Amino acid sequence: MDELEALGRLAEVVPAGGDDAAAVDGLVITTDMLHERTDFPPGTTPYTAGWRAVAASLSDVAAMGGEPVAAVAAYGSPSFEWDDVAAFVEGAQAVCSLVGGEYVGGDLDGHEEFTVATTAVGRADTPTPRTGASPGDAVCVTGTLGQSAVALDFFERGEHERANELFRFEPRTYAGIALGETATAMIDSSDGLARSLHQLATASDCGFAIESPLPFDDRIDEVADGPEERRERGLFFGEDFELVCTLPEAAVSEMIDELAVPLTCIGTVTERGVTLDGQELANRGYSH
Repeated sequence: MDELEALGRLAEVVPAGGDDAAAVDGLVITTDMLHERTDFPPGTTPYTAGWRAVAASLSDVAAMGGEPVAAVAAYGSPSFEWDDVAAFVEGAQAVCSLVGGEYVGGDLDGHEEFTVATTAVGRADTPTPRTGASPGDAVCVTGTLGQSAVALDFFERGEHERANELFRFEPRTYAGIALGETATAMIDSSDGLARSLHQLATASDCGFAIESPLPFDDRIDEVADGPEERRERGLFFGEDFELVCTLPEAAVSEMIDELAVPLTCIGTVTERGVTLDGQELANRGYSH
């Protein structure tokens, strides 16, 4: 059983867990687990690890239109070098402060591989689910796509300073709060744009007609060897943590003007199927 199948079966027995975060009594809560082997390439600093791990959970809060309140992290490692632990916590505190939340602690434990489990809590009186998209709505995405793919290439090249900078993404919390007042459905793009669209389509029982050009990160051109590699990094790599949302067509221009980050309309909601420029878009993306 792969991750997607397991998540699908879990949704049948834990319905509240079907969105980016669970909504409970005006709060949204989410948890994530990251491992050194799959999530922290060689050259990732402890500061960046703390930032990115906590930011991943804060991104889920943003995808629900939630205002972040607090985050915690369970830190597992073969050893506890104080400088590493302190830098990890500093990164976690910094990203929480950036989006108006607070890092409030966690746990330390021995583990054969550096592993972090994070939990974030936010407030949302009317959380934005994945289930409300309707044919005729516009499909929009914040920011650019492919930043984490570029960072991985920089890590592999040994350009660790540039890679760490890109890995410290900003959770789209403020955009999520603003979009949450109007969006009919929303998800973050942690699994990649293509898979996120398929997840939204399944949840909302709809389809999407997406059109080029898409807002790929300009730095992809530094690392991609031709248009196919560029497309692969922008569509399928994932780990970008941008917001993918559906909006009433009449609200798009207003939201583009209102948000402090770029918002790009990339298509429309349809009855069935997920297509890019009229061709079927594969349900591929990041998987653990």
